[in-house]
Amino acid sequence: MRKIILLLIALTIISSGCNKPVDSGNSSSNAKRYPIEGRVVAVDKAAKKATIDHKKVEGYMDAMTMDFPIHADWVWNELQPGAEIKAELVVDNTAKDPYWLENIGILAAPIPGQPTPTIDERFAQIGKPVPDFMLTNQDGKIVSIRDFRGKALAITFIYAQCPLPDYCIKMSTNFSDLANMINNDPAAKQKLRLLSISFDPARDTPEKLRSYGLGYLGKDAKPDFTVWQLAVGKDTEVRKIADFFGLRYEIDPNDKAQFNHSLRTAVINPDGNVVKILPGNAWTPTDLLRELEAAAAGAKN
Repeated sequence: MRKIILLLIALTIISSGCNKPVDSGNSSSNAKRYPIEGRVVAVDKAAKKATIDHKKVEGYMDAMTMDFPIHADWVWNELQPGAEIKAELVVDNTAKDPYWLENIGILAAPIPGQPTPTIDERFAQIGKPVPDFMLTNQDGKIVSIRDFRGKALAITFIYAQCPLPDYCIKMSTNFSDLANMINNDPAAKQKLRLLSISFDPARDTPEKLRSYGLGYLGKDAKPDFTVWQLAVGKDTEVRKIADFFGLRYEIDPNDKAQFNHSLRTAVINPDGNVVKILPGNAWTPTDLLRELEAAAAGAKN
């Protein structure tokens, strides 16, 4: 009987969803659209975003958990953690949001009493030591995780030719802004470090990463990479680090010059253990500074 009731609930919601007005995302004629299905992990009504644990999007990206903007107002009265949904993923690099979900359909309502699904943290490795790696930084020097022992470290992943304002551009803006903040604080400069790892070794040479970093630091900034380093390595080496932190990236099949990728920023304490994973892009330089300070303060004596 319970299964029958749940099926009726799901069918009722699907029917009501079909009568909703078509979402207006203001997409251009160049927008690409992909069907997507998944389970709602979290809902941020104020930011008009939902965290979705989604299945593989054929022809675009692997299964992962990430935040999606949703422009339609009606969604926020019905979308709940635990709900199974289908939607249309719109990708439009010319729009305010480079991607969002439209035409939401709720396939199954949350089951009463069912635990809220959590973000898959199998790759987050909270509390575990970061495996050693061998990369080359913007000055052509070899760096490994051992070089950051005794410092609180934040790691993020980028590639220099990324065109998306909410992806690598935002990560590098946040890291460069934070680097300038740390450089202006002698105490912080002694204990905090930042590392951006490129997953495009074919094009991101150390020289290119240096020029890229200087461009973000600003024309008046000193060419000082003491706090913020940018590094690249062999694809197998970068892939190993990315897998550890749960980053997913692959070459765009429709544009070989671009990557489809997720966002992942990790905070490592001075002992070399992961203490925090920041998925997505909803954090600020001040947020990351707070996490780094907490990691530094919690180091073993």
